[in-house]
Amino acid sequence: MVDKNNYSSLIKKEAKRLGFDYVGISKADFLESEAYHLEVFLKKGFQGDMNYLENHFDKRLDPRLLVPGAKSVVSLLYNYFPSETQKHADAPKISKYAYGQDYHEIIKTKLRELMDFIQTEIGEVDGRVFTDSAPVLEKAWAKSSGLGWVGKNGLLITHGRGSFQFISELIIDLELEPDGATTNHCGTCTACIDACPTGAIESPKVINGSKCISYLTIELKGEIPVDFKNKMDGWVFGCDICQDVCPWNKFSTPHSESLFEAQGGLLDFTKEDWNEMTEDVFRTVFKKSPVKRTKYAGLTRNLVFVRNK
Repeated sequence: MVDKNNYSSLIKKEAKRLGFDYVGISKADFLESEAYHLEVFLKKGFQGDMNYLENHFDKRLDPRLLVPGAKSVVSLLYNYFPSETQKHADAPKISKYAYGQDYHEIIKTKLRELMDFIQTEIGEVDGRVFTDSAPVLEKAWAKSSGLGWVGKNGLLITHGRGSFQFISELIIDLELEPDGATTNHCGTCTACIDACPTGAIESPKVINGSKCISYLTIELKGEIPVDFKNKMDGWVFGCDICQDVCPWNKFSTPHSESLFEAQGGLLDFTKEDWNEMTEDVFRTVFKKSPVKRTKYAGLTRNLVFVRNK
């Protein structure tokens, strides 16, 4: 009879073979400590136009409502830190996670392989795979499973690696040995708070999403409020400022995922290349990129906004 410790080791070993850098396990239970913070976040309207965050409140806090009979949450981290960044300092900027192909399907494919492995090697196990696509509080589960702590910028930070990592989960009805949470190592540092040009980090771990440059350039469907003129720092899709200034990200190492490599000469684009981009070029360069989410009209809106200071 294989015990839950051996099951846990087996799953972690296979996850790392599939390319995940860190794997941790939590008991599938109600996230009592997160309920208050989520309620306050929503009541203050920090979600902006992201109305979907108001849905499925209970499911966000209890994985057993997503997977009946769930016993374990397996949290996984996948590195996306690039070996190269955009070459021209005056060119409009996009977040590093969007350099290559869309991570959702790439990581979900690996998660499905891991789920197949579990069902083949262990037996009848039911569950679901998630990566930023369902009502799952990913950072809370990653923190609970010992993969890092939530920094003052609201992002998961891993000791010795930093925060340039995608988070994903398996929620399964198999009992595994849980890992303990780690401790917070931000100390008195306020680099992320001080650097945010829009003041989105209103206090440690309290992020006003409606002020975040990532929200303004991706999630916001209407016009960007004029209040943010001269505060976007050239970002037209996402923003990495609070990560770039974080001292823990000096430990970031380049990923080894070929599908995350920049496409179509993206890193060499000049300011003129961006501002003169046609819809055909957009469709070619960003065919499989997360940037396609904004559509050509959305990216053009962002380019015009940061250009007309």
